[in-house]
Amino acid sequence: MVSQRWLRIIPVALIMYTISYVDRTNVSLALEPRISTMMHDLGMDAKMKGQLAGIFFFGYVLLQIPGGYWATRWGSRKIVSIFLVSWGICAVGCGLSTTFRQFEVMRFLLGVAESGVFPATLVLLANWFPRAERARANAYWNLCQPLAVAGAAPITSWMLWKYGWQKMIIIQGALPFLWLPIWWFFIRDHPREAKWISPEERNFLEQTLQQEQAALEQPGKSSLWDCCGKPYLYVMVAIYFLHNCAAYGCMTFFTSGLKGRGFSELQYGFLFAVPYAVTAIIMVLNSKHSDKTHERRGHVAAVYILSGTSLILSVLCRENFWLSYALLCLAIPGPFAAMAPFWSIPSETLPRSVMGPVCGLVNAFGNVGGFAGPFLVGWLVKEYQSTAIPFNLLGVGMLVCAGLAFLLPKSGPPACAPNATSI
Repeated sequence: MVSQRWLRIIPVALIMYTISYVDRTNVSLALEPRISTMMHDLGMDAKMKGQLAGIFFFGYVLLQIPGGYWATRWGSRKIVSIFLVSWGICAVGCGLSTTFRQFEVMRFLLGVAESGVFPATLVLLANWFPRAERARANAYWNLCQPLAVAGAAPITSWMLWKYGWQKMIIIQGALPFLWLPIWWFFIRDHPREAKWISPEERNFLEQTLQQEQAALEQPGKSSLWDCCGKPYLYVMVAIYFLHNCAAYGCMTFFTSGLKGRGFSELQYGFLFAVPYAVTAIIMVLNSKHSDKTHERRGHVAAVYILSGTSLILSVLCRENFWLSYALLCLAIPGPFAAMAPFWSIPSETLPRSVMGPVCGLVNAFGNVGGFAGPFLVGWLVKEYQSTAIPFNLLGVGMLVCAGLAFLLPKSGPPACAPNATSI
């Protein structure tokens, strides 16, 4: 049975979210004084740098729950199309800013404009990929995050040198408008709506997904309010908060360790990109093994342990630049590689009617860490003129996440549709 959805749904969703991730992370390189004049032009110090990088996430919490609900009710295809237009406008607006306050406001609005995309896409993938494939589907889609950095960092560095930070942000901010028609014509919300899918694959998906949902349905009507009484929801929020503290705290201040080494602008871009290329490899391997063993919690914990331990060791070995850099290449993948099995858990333990809003709730409050991480690191760097203390704290946070992962609910075995032997 040929699985066309892996070639139609995943690549289109991956590139869509890659654009989103480029628009939110290109500021990490633009804020590096060695290769950009942005901090000088906007009159910023290290604390303001962390604040500007993190303000995005205050806006990012606002439409997470509505985004998951709207996608469940009206379909991910329509909802994401609206968000593509809105975040394109805000991304271009960031490039047009001429003061720190203007840029801060536009970054906040960019966060609002992108806030519903993540839960809406999770709903889309849950409608297309059964439990036995879900970690891989989540991982292949979330490859956009490391690939956006690994692929875009050298290009962004070159554009900063060639055009300056404002033109770079405007050009990259216009990409959503180019991808909108592709998203609209390629994506369908359910297998039954797609004309390009084979009858065998359609029947397999409909039967398997119905069986899995029937097993999760509870007596009476489930609601987000009912889920708020479950302790594991708060565990997920805590994990994802610390997760984003580490992911964005490291990303924003990663280039601080490259200063004074005589690297060119292009070398900066490649050195910034290498850890995220490693991340992509670890993400795929971790998700494949998670699907093969039908286990989620241990795969979440394992990469958090790798990340936390490597981050702390990179600080201890900071006198040896290349050893410290190699350890950072193992530290950065942890939060990203945990995402596929982590986000498989709610889709495999909750009824579809509440899965989208719950994912939005966890993503909303968890992403406050995307502000807290860069802000905390920036504040500590300003106080102590070093990333040693904040990176140690982020490493400890990763180890705490590993312990909390075992408090998450276990996923049951995948359902199998009759006569579906391969996919």
